[in-house]
Amino acid sequence: MKEKENNPETAAKEPRMPLALGNYKLMLIGFAVIVLGFILMTGGGSDDPNVFNPEMFSFRRITLAPLLVLAGLVFEIYAIMKRSK
Repeated sequence: MKEKENNPETAAKEPRMPLALGNYKLMLIGFAVIVLGFILMTGGGSDDPNVFNPEMFSFRRITLAPLLVLAGLVFEIYAIMKRSK
């Protein structure tokens, strides 16, 4: 069994997945963070185009949501680059 692990010919023939299950779990978490950021961006509009709604420029929509989307994207990069043991 040790010979099979150390033999480069058999190691090259065995197919390996480029990402492990842990990577996919981390990617799902990052995707959920990105979706949450986009959900937080929604709303704040006005039904009447002649009425201004200052709620459109709230902290949640202008600052928090874009930071969540950016953090989710950075987390996605980490999830893809992380090596499994």
